[in-house]
Formats: sequence, structure tokens, C-alpha cells
Amino acid sequence: MEHLTKSQLVLLVLLVSFITSVVTGIVTVTLVNQAPQPITQTVGKILEKTIEKVVPGGIIDSKAANNNSVPVIVTQDDLVVKLVKNTSPAVVSVIATKDLPVIEKYFINPFGNDEFLKQLVPPELLPQFSVPQYRQNGTEKKQISSGTGFFVSPDGYIMTNRHVVADKSADYSIIFNDGRKLTAKVLSRDPVQDVAILKVEGTGFSAVPIGDSDSINVGQTVIAIGNALGEFQNTVSLGVISGLNRSVSASSAGGEVEQLQEVIQTDAAINPGNSGGPLLNLKGEAIGINTAIAQGAENVGFALPINFAKKGLADTKEFGTIKYAFLGVRYVIINASVKQEKNLDVDYGILLSKSAQGGEAVMKNSPADKAGLKEGDIILEFGGIRVDQKNSLTRLLAGKRVGEKVNLKVLRGKEELNIIVTLDDRPEQL
Repeated sequence: MEHLTKSQLVLLVLLVSFITSVVTGIVTVTLVNQAPQPITQTVGKILEKTIEKVVPGGIIDSKAANNNSVPVIVTQDDLVVKLVKNTSPAVVSVIATKDLPVIEKYFINPFGNDEFLKQLVPPELLPQFSVPQYRQNGTEKKQISSGTGFFVSPDGYIMTNRHVVADKSADYSIIFNDGRKLTAKVLSRDPVQDVAILKVEGTGFSAVPIGDSDSINVGQTVIAIGNALGEFQNTVSLGVISGLNRSVSASSAGGEVEQLQEVIQTDAAINPGNSGGPLLNLKGEAIGINTAIAQGAENVGFALPINFAKKGLADTKEFGTIKYAFLGVRYVIINASVKQEKNLDVDYGILLSKSAQGGEAVMKNSPADKAGLKEGDIILEFGGIRVDQKNSLTRLLAGKRVGEKVNLKVLRGKEELNIIVTLDDRPEQL
């Protein structure tokens, strides 16, 4: 450097600057190419995916949005309004009517018809009393109750609650949201679950898609539609699933008390008259049948899981009635506390045991009796599925058909047994 002239030094500096600029340019281009997309493009793609995923059936056309280069944001309001519009034609009011006596009121003077008094006392001096009396003057068809139902197929099958159509001597009809009225026939009343299947003549009816109640979660948004208070048709309420697998005692207007097992709890408002209406998810699928409300509480309603009703619908279409597979055992559900209390080796399954009223653990001549089950046995698995709090025997039996053979894994003392049982039809008296 000491021997460089002034002009050489200047040229050297320019050369170094040029090389530095070239290197900087190459590095910058490389970094730009590897950088993430601008946030607007990223959000746009997320929205496209969200629209495609959240809105099944093309409620909002994501392709049209893409063609217009305008991102479409789908809100919950959009989904609710759209599915209510699509579902409402399939939700109907179920009306029960019956021939009831017409009672008329009339008045008599008990002294005016007494011939003996008339002979003793002049009529004008007799006391003028009017005593009310009642008599029947023929009959008149009157509405005695109302509830809700919903079409589950275009050929006229309707699902509702059994207690909505409990009176077997009544006549039933359905009223559409537009005021049309059709006569309905009750095909079947479920002997175990609060479900009934009705049928109207005709085809091409709007129907509610049936979902899967085993895949729902607490906190999931749901919509209830029903004939609130028997006069406000297709009332819509929005809420969430508040709890699952609830057990409640429900009282009907007739005073009957029914034990409901594994029902869905929701804070979507369910009012008298809503019974039998659909509980929908945001896909517009029926995941439950609105059934009961908790008296003295706010926003505590219950719906039967739709999977409980699927079999009833299939049975009705095939047999004309609902048949229930029957095992014939009484039992205690085993959990950690029962295991400790009874000194058991397992903390799941069901322990075959006598009822508090003394009923036999294994009913005589039942499928369980014929298969050799005994009091004290523990059923660990039913058809290869572990029996526990999530998979109760009631739920597992509900999915089986009469005459089906099922393999049971049974713990008897310290020995594990595999026992095959052939399920029978549930006796009517149970």
C-alpha cells in the first residue's frame, strides 16, 4: 500500500465498493425470495380454507370469492341465518285433537218442581232460587296438546318425542310453518327412549339431515327450533352444549315420570311446546331431540342424543315398530369408589347385582340366563367395546338388533371368560 500512487488507491476503493454492492444485491434477492408471504395474502388463504371447511354444501361460494379477489368472512350469524332458513320448512307443529264432551250449564229452581209444595203453597210464594246444573250436550273435537316434530326423510317420516303423542286415543296432525295442515299417523312409540315416529302421506318434503351425537363436544354451538309455548311456531334459540351424559327424571303433563339417561344438556332455550324439535349443529344436522327443561332453573334444557333415535327410525321402516335388544341383567356401574367399596379387582365394567327392591341380578329365561351369566359376574366388554362411564350397557345395547349374537368378556372371580349371548326382544312389561 505504501507504493500505491494516489490514482491507484482511488481505483482500488471503487473496485471494493463495486464488489460489496454486487454481494449485497445477491444476498438481498435471496432473502426476499425466502421471506414469508405478505400478511394480507396469508390471511386471504386462511379465509379461503376456512370458508371451504366451515361452510359445507357451498353456503358461501369460495370460488366466486376468489374470482372476485375479495376475501369473504363467514360469521356465525351468516351460518345460523342460513341453516335456519334451510331447516325451518322441515320443522312442524304436532297437534293432538280429541272428541271431548261438550258440557253446558243450566239452572233449575228446586222448589218449582216439587209437586207436593205446589199443593201446599201458592207458586208465587215459593222461594225463587236458581241452582246451577251441568249436562253433556254432545261432543266436540278439541286440541288437547301440541309439540314439535321434524321430517327426517322426504317420504314423510317425522321424528318427535313419545310424550308429545302419548295419548293413543287422540288424533294427530302436523302444521307447517306456512300454515298447511296434514293428518299424521303414529307408527311407533319407543318403549325405552322418549322417541316416536310419525308418517304423513306424500313425498318431496324438506328433511333435516341426521348427524352423529357421539362426536359432539361441550362448548359446541347448537340451535334449537320448536313450537314454543304451543303458539309461537319455529321459534329459534341459540346456545352451547353445556354438558353430556346427564341423567334426569322428567315429568310429563300427564304426571308420568320418566328416567332419561345420557341426555345432552344445553343452554339454548327450550320451552314447553319445543318438545320433539331438533337440536342442530352448525352444519344443520340434527344431533338431538329437544325433550325436557329443568324447573326452577334458567337455560337448563335437555335433548335426547339423535343416535338413540336412529335405530328406532330404522326399526320402524323395517318392522313397523321399535324393537329393543334385551340382555336381562340388573347391575351396578363400577367406578373407583365402587371398586374400593366392594373390594373388586377392576374399576370399570358392570357388576351383576340384585336391585334394591330384590330383583334378581340375572332375570330368569333371559338371554343372560340362557348364556350362563351369574350374580357377581363383571361384564368388562360388550361386543369388543369396554363397558365404562362413556360406553354404558344401555348405549351399547341400543346399537344392537334383536337376534344378534354378542361376545361378552366377563370376569368371574379371578377368571376371565368369553361368553356369547343371543339378544332377545325386550318384554313389553319392562
